[in-house]
Amino acid sequence: MEFSNWLVYALAAVGLSLTPGPNGLLALTHGALYGVRSTISTILGGLLGFAIVIAMSMFGIGTLLQASLELLTVLKWVGGAYLVWLGIQVWRSSPIGVSEGNADSGSTNLKRFSQGLLSAVTNPKGILFFVAFLPQFIDPEVSLLTQFAVMAATFVFVEFWYELVVAGLADRIQPVLKKAGKNFNRVFGSVFMAIGVLLPLR
Repeated sequence: MEFSNWLVYALAAVGLSLTPGPNGLLALTHGALYGVRSTISTILGGLLGFAIVIAMSMFGIGTLLQASLELLTVLKWVGGAYLVWLGIQVWRSSPIGVSEGNADSGSTNLKRFSQGLLSAVTNPKGILFFVAFLPQFIDPEVSLLTQFAVMAATFVFVEFWYELVVAGLADRIQPVLKKAGKNFNRVFGSVFMAIGVLLPLR
């Protein structure tokens, strides 16, 4: 992959990361609820999910999904249902500050990791975006596996720092958010549920 081509891809990856999505919202919510250190497991799960999505897009599975209306519809409903479930979990979680020193109110690193992972891999819009986005940067004369490694590593690096900053900012303003109590959970839980309901309908 030529440096100029990679640079354009890297800039596009920055733009994509800055676009609001389920994983960025999840990093924000977990950063506020559990603190930035605990949210790293959420972020790492999402990064693995994005790497899987990029692999699916580059190695043909994404194209198959795009061509099959039935598969795409199933994935949309699964993704939507998962986001609704995630919204319910956020709604029901303890208010900001209450979970501190209380084992994160049952939220473990593995649970947060799996939430980040599933949030990334069950988002069909993300898969379809990469299906349309990545071919513009693929060089047919270079090993596809090598290009996957470069593209995945680049996006994962950019996304990691974006989500870490988002979680860090949410962590820093915890004292302000604590005053909102359960209202914070209800607002962001409602956002997740709304996205989940709208996802299969688009």
